[in-house]
Amino acid sequence: MDTILIIDDEFAVLCSFAAFFEDCGFRVLKATNGCDGLDIFRTHRPDIVFTDLRMPGLDGFALLSTVKQESPETPVVVISGIGVIADAIKAVKMGAFDFVSKPVRELPELEIIAKKALETRELRSEVAALRDRILDGRLLHQDAFSAIITKDAGMTRIFQYIEAIAPSSQPILISGQTGTGKELIAGAIHKASDRKGQFVALNLGGLDDQMFSDTLFGHLKGAFTGADRPREGMIVQATNGTLFLDEIGELTETSQVRLLRLLQEQEYFPLGSDTPRKSSARIIAATNRELSAMVKEGRFRQDLYYRLCTHHVQIPPLASRKGDIPFLLENFVADAAAAMDKPNPSIPPELYRYLNTYDFPGNVRELKSMAYDAVARHKHGPLPKDNFISAMGAEQGSELINPDETIALIPASSDRMPTLKEAEEALICKALQLADGNQGVAARYLGITRQGLNKILNRKKTS
Repeated sequence: MDTILIIDDEFAVLCSFAAFFEDCGFRVLKATNGCDGLDIFRTHRPDIVFTDLRMPGLDGFALLSTVKQESPETPVVVISGIGVIADAIKAVKMGAFDFVSKPVRELPELEIIAKKALETRELRSEVAALRDRILDGRLLHQDAFSAIITKDAGMTRIFQYIEAIAPSSQPILISGQTGTGKELIAGAIHKASDRKGQFVALNLGGLDDQMFSDTLFGHLKGAFTGADRPREGMIVQATNGTLFLDEIGELTETSQVRLLRLLQEQEYFPLGSDTPRKSSARIIAATNRELSAMVKEGRFRQDLYYRLCTHHVQIPPLASRKGDIPFLLENFVADAAAAMDKPNPSIPPELYRYLNTYDFPGNVRELKSMAYDAVARHKHGPLPKDNFISAMGAEQGSELINPDETIALIPASSDRMPTLKEAEEALICKALQLADGNQGVAARYLGITRQGLNKILNRKKTS
């Protein structure tokens, strides 16, 4: 719960502001003069300060100056009387976030100002935290990422970004192909945030509008046929915690509108209720779809997309971080052996070369499935590569052979193209070099069978 400190020597103004912000869900601290307000600020460190400017003793200007010196990141909103706009402008130049004039005719404007101030504070804190992480390269929450097996530099940069945005209450969108570990990333964000509530995950695939609202927001007794008792939704389970919504691209337009209200107002309506309830859950959404393309096609609301993209984490596919394959495979094989009560088999180095030729369309999840299946079939000795090769099929692996690099290996004068024979010899030479002389691996690089490569090599020997 965000805390607001209100300082004003007019008791009626103080009480009306306090009552309004309490109704909005804020924790409110009050002071009737600048000296008491400064003491309360130093003791409780509120998230935002509203202060009158003209007060006896310590006035608002002096208080603003002291607060900005002791806590530059704390937003201060000044309250000025009608006819003294010059004072408000002076306060803004001194570092005040904004100002309001008394009497305030539209109290909801106060909530808008407060929310903008808090969002600005969060963003500034995130930028500072990200700068610190990049400069020293350290992670403060190593344990939060312990479930994610990687030594990839790109993944480390993602972890640094996560640590910077984790304390924020703003939504996060996680994008990535199927099997890249989006829920693991969401769990890491929750752990790094130090939020006191639970991590609650909900897969939105296949949920119609009523199922979405009932599952997420709950219902009152009699809300629909069969609702013989009230039920709390998963949003309540995630109070002061994190709500992870997977497959966000599957939401219908009606459900998108309901989720947008939750993100914008932190409010929701249980089915059958006309009274909004407040939520303190942090929302993390995930998708394997291109939401920006869905927005252009009119299948996903633009305002919801931009709300979710306040922070965006893009997880790379396994094909772009193949240096992690040995660490992942060793871990999966050990876990599978322990789960099946089998000895942990050794992994032949040759297997890694075969795996490097494969693009892994199912990403980390596919590699895990291969490892578990291979251990289940394993009887003795090193882990055989045949099960993996069978699972990979005849598909060619990643584009490790760069055509430009290959052509550069072909001897040719500047006035002619290399012949097919020269190109074939260069490709085979490059493939065997990448495969450390292993013909089976080289054949996979070339997209042909081992027998096919043997025929070409034998033909060359006899020609």
